[in-house]
This record gives sequence, C-alpha cells and structure tokens, in this order.
Amino acid sequence: MNKRSKRKVLVLSIVFGVAISTVLGLTAFEENLLYFYSPTQVKDGEAPDAHTFRVGGLVVDGSVKRASDSLTVQFDVTDNEERMTVEYTGILPDLFREGQGIVAMGSFNTSGRFVADEVLAKHDEKYMPPEVAAALKTAEDAAKIKADEQQTGNI
Repeated sequence: MNKRSKRKVLVLSIVFGVAISTVLGLTAFEENLLYFYSPTQVKDGEAPDAHTFRVGGLVVDGSVKRASDSLTVQFDVTDNEERMTVEYTGILPDLFREGQGIVAMGSFNTSGRFVADEVLAKHDEKYMPPEVAAALKTAEDAAKIKADEQQTGNI
C-alpha cells in the first residue's frame, strides 16, 4: 500500500467515525427530549403513547380527588378548550391548588390514563409557565375564531 492509499483509508476512517458518533449522539439527544403538549393536543392524538412528555394547563376547580389511603391524587387540567385527567402519586408542591397553572411530566399507562412522575406549580401570583401560557393563548384564539365564524354565519 502506498502513501496515498494509506491517507485515503485514514481520512475515510475519520469520516466514518465522526458520522457514527454524530448518529449516536443525536439518537441519545432525541430520546431525552421532553415535549410539551396542551390537553387539546393530547386529545387530538399529537402526544406520544409510549414516551414521556409534559402536559400543562390550569387545574380545574373541584376536580382534585385525593385517595384516603395513599398519596395518590387525581385532578383535571384544562387549556380552556379541552380537559384531561392527571394521576400523581406523591407529595404535591406547596403552591399546587385549583385554578393555578401547572406542568406535569409523565406518560400514559396501559389503561390510557396520564400518570405524572413530577408535578410543577407556578412560583408566584404573576408567573405562568411559558408553555402553559402559550397553550392557553392558542386555545383562546381558537375559541375567538369559532365565535367569529358563528357570528358571521348567523348574520
């Protein structure tokens, strides 16, 4: 093998190694992403069935149900358009209450119920998690468009 052939083999080996490393890195990165979905997006089937994701919105008034014999809590979350039930076992944040914005991280169990591994609540009266604020704004805009369409159709 001459010097030129050895150099080609070396360059090809380096390119192949970098390509394999890039693919492995991107695969690991993709597996660790946590996407946020609103209850409307979850109801529309946009959320993954077998992957952890975040869902958020406002806790529906009167929907919090605590099990008497365990730390399991069920509550509904809404984006003012759709609502979904979240089940969580553990101690909820001190700031968790009805009507407040939350973000829950978890996945669907085998029966199709969203089971949260972690629940985050807002930290003061003015703060709303950016994802929740955006989801509520999107739902509000969709409701306005529907109302405008109904109004123009009735005239």
